[in-house]
Amino acid sequence: MDTDRCARRRVLAAAGAGLLGAVAGCSEPSGTSSIEGGSTHDIDRDNVADGSTYTDVYESIIDSVTQVRVFGVEDPLTQAEGRGQGSGFLYDDSHVVTNEHVVAGGEAADLQYINGDWTGTRLVGTDYFSDLAVLEVDHVPDAATPLSLADARPAVGQQVLAIGNPYGLEGSMSQGIVSGVERTLDSGRQFSFPDVVQTDAALNPGNSGGPLVDLDGNVVGVVNAGVNGADNIGFAISAQLADRVVPALIDDGEYEHSYMGIGLRSVDRLVAEENRLEEATGVIVSRVVDGGPADGVLEEADGTVRRRGEPIPVGGDVIFELDGKPIPDRHALSRFLALETSPGETIDIRLWRNGAETQESLTLGTRTPPE
Repeated sequence: MDTDRCARRRVLAAAGAGLLGAVAGCSEPSGTSSIEGGSTHDIDRDNVADGSTYTDVYESIIDSVTQVRVFGVEDPLTQAEGRGQGSGFLYDDSHVVTNEHVVAGGEAADLQYINGDWTGTRLVGTDYFSDLAVLEVDHVPDAATPLSLADARPAVGQQVLAIGNPYGLEGSMSQGIVSGVERTLDSGRQFSFPDVVQTDAALNPGNSGGPLVDLDGNVVGVVNAGVNGADNIGFAISAQLADRVVPALIDDGEYEHSYMGIGLRSVDRLVAEENRLEEATGVIVSRVVDGGPADGVLEEADGTVRRRGEPIPVGGDVIFELDGKPIPDRHALSRFLALETSPGETIDIRLWRNGAETQESLTLGTRTPPE
């Protein structure tokens, strides 16, 4: 085993010696103690297990994964100034990708690499709608190299590894599979996150912003969230969406998302029955935003009926295709807008209106983040 690998494992052993109170999306009150590089334990270089394929992947990319420490975050319980924490990874020679929610509200952010090096950063750009952010770093260790975003879309059942800093434990790895693709994640924000990868790899506070990688070390997704109270369900922003958003954040500091200006719902059996549709497919327009791109182009539901205790929209346009692409549900519409369109483009819509199929054209607008 080479010297660098032994040194790396000594650092990992030290990282397991304590636990940070700060978590991504939360804050740690000022003055709370934490591991600052930790202390290294002597390990017999001839007495270390060989590991596995996962070990090889881990060791090939761990130098490029960082701990993100954010200062100036308000403690939600005491309103005192605290600090937040998450993960990130090297995207190119001078930029690190993390989550927007990791750095949101912070005044400054430092990064620590697995070799113990710290570096200052500057916030280059954030995107509220994809939960992505980019930091420019002052220092990159020689052993750290940029991680590649996966070209191929992930497949359900594909093995993946999540690498980051859950609960401040540096250099942690969890293993699992891709358990779902093309999800739309309701985030509690104005819009859902599109094109999300679901995994059963263990994700905990502090993993946010770290890479979810395949066994070739390519980034399949940027870890976004674990689900509180749920076992073996976590989510990551897809590499395909990151590949659109991150370059724009580096160049312009922001990314513009397409906007139709509608409320919608997937057509299930109950919606199909109440709207006299032959198939339970497509999305029904439940609302058209006044003054939005769809105003005067699409027609919203003119009422609701209750079936099995829930309101079912009736009378609105039902969208079947956008630019010739089938839209079987709201996830497909969200993904199409996110990955295949830009604001200002005009798209063709095949839809069902008043008992007949028709076509409309709509010029997309731009989403506006909350102030």
